[in-house]
Amino acid sequence: MSKDRPAAGDRIKAKPSALVQFTSTVLACEAVVVLFVTLVAFGLRDLAYERGPLQSDSAAVVWGVGGGIALLLLLLSRLTRRPAGLVAGTMAQVLVLATGLAVPLATIVNLVFVALWVMALRLGSRVDRERAAYDATHPETAPNS
Repeated sequence: MSKDRPAAGDRIKAKPSALVQFTSTVLACEAVVVLFVTLVAFGLRDLAYERGPLQSDSAAVVWGVGGGIALLLLLLSRLTRRPAGLVAGTMAQVLVLATGLAVPLATIVNLVFVALWVMALRLGSRVDRERAAYDATHPETAPNS
């Protein structure tokens, strides 16, 4: 018997959803980016630097807002198994873009991550559909229910 093909009666474990893997990875990476943007906003708060329209000289406000968004993104990265988690993750992209109002150069990185989010949604769904189609045509290698 080939190693690629399971023997009769073998238990075949289902692969995790590509959509969940891709979207949770993007959200977790965005949380790290938001922390770095928060660090930049904290460092620039006392400088005579042209910041964005959202400015605060309070370290507590800077870390509270930045840390809150980062924690929200980490929480949402664990909730992408449910459709509501994907919707919330999509809405969180607005918050990620809003960090560019405090640190304007962060908008470039934020736009890259929004594009990654859209690609994670599209490609993850596609991979899951293709896996399901393959499993339907090859029931001997499909995961056990």
